[in-house]
Amino acid sequence: MKFARLLALVVLVAGLSLVASVSQAQDAGDYVSAWTASPQPPYEEGISQDGFSDQTVRNIVRTSASGTALRVRLSNAFGERPLTIGAASVARHAGGASTVAGTDLALTFGGEPSVTIPAGKDVYSDPVAFEVATGEDLAVSLHVEGASGPTTWHQLAQQTSYVSNPGDHTDDAAGTSFTNGLPHFFFLTAVDVSGSSASGAVVALGDSITDGYGSAFGTDGRYPDYLARRLRAVPQAPAVLNAGISGNRILRDSPEFGVKALDRLDRDVLSQSGVTDIILLEGINDIQQTPHVFDAERITDGMQEIIDRAHEEGIEVQGATLLPFEGCIFPECYSQRQEETRLAVNDFVRNGGQFDGVIDFDAVLRDPNDPARLLPEYDSGDHLHPNDAGYRVMAETVDLALLEDDQTATEVPETGGISPAVVVLSSLVVLATASLGFRRLLAS
Repeated sequence: MKFARLLALVVLVAGLSLVASVSQAQDAGDYVSAWTASPQPPYEEGISQDGFSDQTVRNIVRTSASGTALRVRLSNAFGERPLTIGAASVARHAGGASTVAGTDLALTFGGEPSVTIPAGKDVYSDPVAFEVATGEDLAVSLHVEGASGPTTWHQLAQQTSYVSNPGDHTDDAAGTSFTNGLPHFFFLTAVDVSGSSASGAVVALGDSITDGYGSAFGTDGRYPDYLARRLRAVPQAPAVLNAGISGNRILRDSPEFGVKALDRLDRDVLSQSGVTDIILLEGINDIQQTPHVFDAERITDGMQEIIDRAHEEGIEVQGATLLPFEGCIFPECYSQRQEETRLAVNDFVRNGGQFDGVIDFDAVLRDPNDPARLLPEYDSGDHLHPNDAGYRVMAETVDLALLEDDQTATEVPETGGISPAVVVLSSLVVLATASLGFRRLLAS
């Protein structure tokens, strides 16, 4: 009888140890980013410069990973003053400005319902239990307390966000308080999920072609959206994150087109939760925008820096070839010299041996009868950006094997560095040793 009781006690202690260790393992690095929008500085005039005062902004986002809990990242990266979010919530989107009644959950920050974000800083909310499905639309509502001043935003949302009458309307499910729709995202830069089956996150780093310029508004018709849909049929597939900014360049900042890729890499890509791969499609704006970059080596050196910095973090980089753009309707957009630069950059992507894989968008979307032009059926009409059909074909061009998870190691808990498997083995040893000792004790 004594033996049975003592053995039960050992089992209980060992079991508690195992549960605690598994819990610690799940808490350590368990997040995967399910959605992102790269932040941009405000324009010199307009809503991004004017900001909001005692209003609620409702951002509508589509997730690309499932989970059992979530947190959001808010940014005041380009603000000129502290930004106070008086209340924040997440709910399932029901269409327009409305949410599904009864799904609204308040978000907190360090246990508090409000948070003040210093200028130039970001903040994560506390995690909240919330079942998220892949491909689900969520509404993240933020009450701006007082005057925000110039905002941190994402200009080309290709999706409507909603702005309310004065007051905190974060729990307004009917959406009747939201009287203005805007095609931008404000302050919200990431939604992370935990408890996800996703193997990680793939970040599409790019310009307007990644951002979805020329796709049908409100349809999630960007190439990363189509890629995410393809991956839904793959077990434990990675999330797909869109880190495109229209007009963005690798080598040069712009007040209109944002921080150059080299300088936003850490914030917009490497800091995403669970990132395993980058699809790099940038460089065409370095070539076609003024001042033009005609030296292809400058662009490929920038690509190489992105590759090297990603590899330092254990992240693979898949290189995408630049699309043809002869006939581009924008001023000074195209010349034969610029085309030669594009071809030289594409040769580096295909044959330089520096990328972990190659996605040849150029080969699929170019006109075989005029390879310097987009195929008309994929051309949005400006001869630079694809249309919906073109974006769909881009996503279909991606070899999903490039994005397969080849990292089999499990993250080790921070406390003690003991994995659950070691705890199980240790517990069995303890049980065996204890059993032998108790039997000897009873026999003596």
